[in-house]
Amino acid sequence: MKKAQRETAREIARKHLDSGDPLGWFEELYSLAGENPSLIPWADLTPNPNLVDWLNRHAMAGGARALKIGSGLGDDAEELARRGLETTAFDLSVSAIVWSRRRFPKSPVNYIVADLFSSPRQWRGRFNLVVESYTLQVLPPNLRPDAVRRIASFVAAGGTLLVIARGREPSEDEGKMPWPLTRNELSLFEAQGLKEISFEDYWDGEAPPVRRFRAAYRREAREKPAGGPG
Repeated sequence: MKKAQRETAREIARKHLDSGDPLGWFEELYSLAGENPSLIPWADLTPNPNLVDWLNRHAMAGGARALKIGSGLGDDAEELARRGLETTAFDLSVSAIVWSRRRFPKSPVNYIVADLFSSPRQWRGRFNLVVESYTLQVLPPNLRPDAVRRIASFVAAGGTLLVIARGREPSEDEGKMPWPLTRNELSLFEAQGLKEISFEDYWDGEAPPVRRFRAAYRREAREKPAGGPG
């Protein structure tokens, strides 16, 4: 079933890419699903186990501010809030945000419709934990450097960025969307003033297993974000 879902998503994405609209396919996919999660390839209706595993090993102070990038149907954001984090979650898709609010009507999460590439200026340097999982890998390569710059800009002084993505070697073909990332691509975060504090390269528990990169970065306590949304 996942294979069929992914092919549908790829076809919708290809149509938008060919027309010069690399981001419009997210809303079309969520709208097409009509609140049927089985049509969304990444919608398991449960928190990402790669995120949960990391959170279980890295306790965050209650009340810390967290940001979930590309929040989808809200499960990861809800997990962050469940652990006591003051959570903001955004997605480009209006349908995804409406769907999340309906799923979790009493949620403390602040769900917002927003575009990563034109995100609110007040988010710059605001969040103690920023979680980016699976967004970069569905962006065309030419958009990733700007996405990295903007994601890094959200991290507060002393804060942490967690990135989870499919991984590959530079010599390997990138294949079809979602495109696995290389470690060199993730190292772009360090050029934005963040320091890599951990990097994991592993095969996950899916069937068949998928190679994942899970990297954590930290901004020094006295350092302000470089660049950011303009």
